Amino acid sequence: MVTIISDELPRIVVGVDSHKETHQAAVLDTTGALLGNERFAASRAGYLELEEWLATLGTIDRVGIECTGSYAAGLTRFFRERQVDVFEVNTTHRATRARRGKDDAIDAEMAARKVLSGEARARAKDTTGDIESIRLLKLSRESAIKARTIALLQIRDVLITAPAELREWIESAGGARHRVNRAWALRPDLERLGEPLQAAKFALRQLSRRVKFLDEEIADVDRQLAALVERCAPHLLQCRGIGTQHAAQLLITAGQNLERLHSDGAFARLCGVAPVPVSSGKTNRMRLHRGGDRQANRALHLIVIARLRLDPRTQVYMARRQAEGLSKMDAVRCLKRFVAREVYNSLKLDLLEN
Repeated sequence: MVTIISDELPRIVVGVDSHKETHQAAVLDTTGALLGNERFAASRAGYLELEEWLATLGTIDRVGIECTGSYAAGLTRFFRERQVDVFEVNTTHRATRARRGKDDAIDAEMAARKVLSGEARARAKDTTGDIESIRLLKLSRESAIKARTIALLQIRDVLITAPAELREWIESAGGARHRVNRAWALRPDLERLGEPLQAAKFALRQLSRRVKFLDEEIADVDRQLAALVERCAPHLLQCRGIGTQHAAQLLITAGQNLERLHSDGAFARLCGVAPVPVSSGKTNRMRLHRGGDRQANRALHLIVIARLRLDPRTQVYMARRQAEGLSKMDAVRCLKRFVAREVYNSLKLDLLEN
């Protein structure tokens, strides 16, 4: 790391427009004057070149980066290793785009200006701990589930057009899992694959094998994921209605550095369960805003649905709010906000106090 001790160099704010192969960096001083705008390779060597260039312009105060969780994940980790404050810049400046157009240099400059003005205040997630590992395992699991679902649907589609005797024999097994087992037991005659019956048997056997392989893959990931989530969030898992998969998603949404979220309200908004007014005239009501992490929103929704089936306190709350004139969906929205508060407080115990 290059260190500049001279008092003559100003403090600078850096903005980065990130791409797969290159990163465009713009530098402002604390008065907003543009000091430079350069492009660097999205590699370790490029990060070092960027660092050396910045050292000639001043002392880094803050950095605003687009796509800190994807294209700029490596650069974000690079700056965080050097104890630099990194902020996520999510949205472009529409007025600037309409007035000046759009290119990488403009986007990098506007990222720096958003950080300098305080408009971009969300700190980048820390992707160097267990929660990043949980995200990667969950990504692998979701991919396997999608592939298994496709294979099951293809078994159904093959059966629709398969010869009647084969279709009737497999469908008589009952549910989807029993059909997979029967398809797996098929023994096609490989010398007669030119016959539709034998080709259908071969296709069904291959698809059933794929389903069983993916079942094993998902089970293996689940074992590893359960161990990681238990280590990261034991208090969260003790909450009613929250299992490994919901806990994993909520951990991913919150991030390793939970201190970047200043309150349970900020976490609720991140999950898309913060109330916003939608009143007009004689109508006076609230709804949840439609932004935020939709996967976290889905997890909170499913937790509430589970509690409505199993938790007497939640059932009493639902009955009371409906008696007060609230619709069932409005009451569910209130419950999602309550669950978000409970999740945030549990995550504080798990991530901040351990």
